[in-house]
Amino acid sequence: MKRKIALTFSTTLAITWILVVALLLSHNAYLWLKRGVTPDTDILALLPVQERDPVLQQSFSHMVDTAQQSMVVLIGSRDWEHSKQAAQAYRASLTAQANLFEVNQIDGQTQDDWLQIFQKSRMHLLSKTQAKQIQNDTPEQWAELALNKLYAAFSGPKISRFQDDPFSNFDNWVQERAEETPVRPRESFLYVEDQGLHYVLLPIRLIPPAFSITTQEAVMPRLQLAEAAAKNAAADIDIISSGVVLHAAAAGQQASAEISTIGVGSLLGIVLLMWLSFRSFKPMSLILLSLAVGFLGALSVSLLLFEHIHLMTLVFGASLIGIAQDYGLYFLCQRLNEDGSELQLDSHQLLKQLMPGLLLTLLTTVIGYLGLGFTPFPGLRQMAVFSGIGLLFAWCTVLCWFPYLLKKNQLKRGHFLPAYEGLFQTLQSRFLLGLPRKMMFALLLAVLCIAGLSQLNVNDDIRLLQTPNAHLVQDQIKLSRMLKMPSPVQYFLVRGASAEIVLQREENLKLALEAYGTQQQRILPVQAVSNWVPSLKMQAEYRRLIEEKLLTESGPLKLVAEKLGEDKTWPQQIAQNIRASNLDLTVESFFQSKASAASRHLWLGEINHEYASIVALTGLKNTEFTQMAQIANTLEGTQWVDKVGEISSVLGRYRQNMGWILFAAYFIVFALMFPRYRKDTWRALLPSAVASLIALALLGIFGQALQLFHVLALMLLLGVGVDYGIFMQEQCKMETSKSPRAHLQVAWLATGLSAASTLLSFGLLALSHTPALRAFGLTMLLGTSLVWLITPIFTQRAAHE
Repeated sequence: MKRKIALTFSTTLAITWILVVALLLSHNAYLWLKRGVTPDTDILALLPVQERDPVLQQSFSHMVDTAQQSMVVLIGSRDWEHSKQAAQAYRASLTAQANLFEVNQIDGQTQDDWLQIFQKSRMHLLSKTQAKQIQNDTPEQWAELALNKLYAAFSGPKISRFQDDPFSNFDNWVQERAEETPVRPRESFLYVEDQGLHYVLLPIRLIPPAFSITTQEAVMPRLQLAEAAAKNAAADIDIISSGVVLHAAAAGQQASAEISTIGVGSLLGIVLLMWLSFRSFKPMSLILLSLAVGFLGALSVSLLLFEHIHLMTLVFGASLIGIAQDYGLYFLCQRLNEDGSELQLDSHQLLKQLMPGLLLTLLTTVIGYLGLGFTPFPGLRQMAVFSGIGLLFAWCTVLCWFPYLLKKNQLKRGHFLPAYEGLFQTLQSRFLLGLPRKMMFALLLAVLCIAGLSQLNVNDDIRLLQTPNAHLVQDQIKLSRMLKMPSPVQYFLVRGASAEIVLQREENLKLALEAYGTQQQRILPVQAVSNWVPSLKMQAEYRRLIEEKLLTESGPLKLVAEKLGEDKTWPQQIAQNIRASNLDLTVESFFQSKASAASRHLWLGEINHEYASIVALTGLKNTEFTQMAQIANTLEGTQWVDKVGEISSVLGRYRQNMGWILFAAYFIVFALMFPRYRKDTWRALLPSAVASLIALALLGIFGQALQLFHVLALMLLLGVGVDYGIFMQEQCKMETSKSPRAHLQVAWLATGLSAASTLLSFGLLALSHTPALRAFGLTMLLGTSLVWLITPIFTQRAAHE
């Protein structure tokens, strides 16, 4: 009667799971065919969010959002005509794709529009040099300056009429703004010269989002066609391209290739292992079925919990979800005994006997994945959910379906199994028996650990998350040098209760940076909104200086009139012309003009009832970041932001925290296993701990710097390694109960197959071009190999023998 009830319950579970899997298939079909899900390739989506300071987070997002839709292309030749021809061909090719690209052009009207907003405020604008001269120079010197503008053939650009700007105040201010960039207008093009090459600069704005895979697939071929058109239009053309979409596309291609390599490689490895072990396609199909259900379940749940799924999650999951095969492998191996005959227990009875061990392996492995969820990285939390859910669905597939799908007389032993089982006997006889051998073995491990751990150092640099394309990096460096582009991840954040206060604090910061540059005997170029819109306080000060020093009756205008032979009314007319352009220049009016296009990313506006802006620097060295932070600390409302350093410090902090969490996880796992194994619990847990220490020691010997991803791998190694210990201890319990069907070689076989498949998955992950994944994979590769070899040492039978 009890058996009949159990079978009815098992049948209900199997049917229920069929319905669940059917629902998963329907949901995945909807996601891919109807909704058109595409993985996210934005590497920044993997980084932690600065939740404690929304203004700081907004500033970083603002800088990144501005950059991600922009592209800059430089097309150059030693012949200017060739540069123009190639640029025209490139631009024409992209202009035809108006749904993808917006290519900006300039003309004479554009330049007039650029100056119009400032022409009305000439009296409130002074260059840094003239602001100093106006306080120190004599009226005679200013009169000489005015006469030079009138008569000299090469006295600089003459933007304003002499009658409106006799002292070239506005002309010099415009020239100072132009010096912030080496780019100049030339024949309806933007022009820059470098090492004898004449470059045309093409600013390009992407219409669709740069991190969309669909966008990248559409944009990259068009850019290649445009480049080909430019090279066909003129010979000896040098093309330099920079843009987030280029890096995103390269990262996407790299990740896609790794998904194929890791996923297909793991799959082929599993198939080969199953064939060598059982000489049948049935075990292979069952294992692949559990993995497929696990992957579908992980994908569905992840997309229900998260708005997007990241491509790196799929790369990570392609290998980690392979651990889900452990449950099926353990069940399959139990169908064989050491002499090759079939077990007499039917599959339902066998599953009931294996359930405690299978449940413990699931719980301990999921605890390992939970470690990823404690990190501040959204991408790692997503990977933890994806992999943990995948394990759960694969485990349920084994539980509900395997007893029905695997009957008696369906498994055959592969030819390599006797040799592999002989390895177990060899390990026991040569390395495990005898106190002297054990002492020698322990001493060697202790020396290895001490030597390796003493050489282990740490490196938490965020740039270890990804290896960018070398050619793109080279182009980016060259373009940044030529255009004097500041870094988007190191800057000053200035805050205040109003826009006026922010502008005043920017001006104070620029004075401090100028003083620092004087000490270092170099000029430190600064990009700030206050360069274009002085604070109202500064504008009032400029107007006062111009009135008092230049427009008085006995001032330099009178001397100029005398030199020119003009009557007494002439100085008054000129002064009246100058005073006519005295409109206050505000941030609001500036950002309504075309002149603000290149500076809009520097103004954050009002956030949480306060205003904020960004002050960016060019030519700053990494060694000067500490001095920048010190300067910011001396100024009110000013903060130095080093996003690379900030996130790297977060990595370091969480590396330390995860170390303590890993330590606590060992106690949690011990507590989970203790009710079942009692005094032998340590035998299932200690192999993982020993393997982790040796793996860390080997990293130190190999010169690998410890980082967060090594510690995360050790967290997962705890779950994987404990599985092997549980397999062994379960067999020991069966032997203790004198069950004739239980043999330690069965657990050794399950452990070996599981370790081999895990090594295949993580061995391929260790070949990843992403340093973080490579570090994770290398740690798992070393740790899994070690825990597989060490586990037999701690079995109860080994101790008795």
